[in-house]
Amino acid sequence: MTEQTDERPGLDEAPEVPEAVEAEEAHVADEADEVDVTDGDELVDEDGDEDGDEDGDEDGDEDGDEDGDKERAAPSSRVDALEAEGDIAADYLEELLDIADLDGDLDMDVEGDRAAVSIVGADLSQLVGQDGEVLEALQELTRLAVYRETGERSRLMLDISGYRADKRSQLERLAEETVARVKESGAPTSLEPMTPFERKVVHDAVAAAGLTSESEGVEPRRFVVVLPAS
Repeated sequence: MTEQTDERPGLDEAPEVPEAVEAEEAHVADEADEVDVTDGDELVDEDGDEDGDEDGDEDGDEDGDEDGDKERAAPSSRVDALEAEGDIAADYLEELLDIADLDGDLDMDVEGDRAAVSIVGADLSQLVGQDGEVLEALQELTRLAVYRETGERSRLMLDISGYRADKRSQLERLAEETVARVKESGAPTSLEPMTPFERKVVHDAVAAAGLTSESEGVEPRRFVVVLPAS
């Protein structure tokens, strides 16, 4: 098997975590003006039907003979493209785990219109951080790694030790309770500031319950307002 070398951000040294993450974030800051790493979830907050509009050209229709020498074959469908994103992300994260001397198993999947990668292990709390701050940073770094290899903006979702899954359950319960209060009072209700991922979960849960919601404010204090039925 041909040995593969990757030129990925910030993996030349082996600092300890979360210092390893901080070193990567510094590198990303230098790249931010050139690479769009905007969280795709924010698109859902404002224009729920716009997700993936910019991804429609990833179907590989223009694959030609010139692509034959590429190490990764161009994807023939959207699912193939997302699976390829997951493979790139897994390679990147596996290398990061090796540098940090952490054990973890990687699970890859496609959820809806995005790739999903999960890291599970004995104790990876330092990769999650307080309120998921380190996890969010790692997700952006992983998306940047995918962008560098594919040239396409990634909306990949990263989870570590089930943090997002647990958070999703909590937020869905919060949304159900808030919907009940709004239906009873008939008045809009504002929630605490949330990350784009958290806001999306709440928006989806509110919509499933038959009400509408919107995001207000600016990052990092952006929050969800649940609205009564008109």
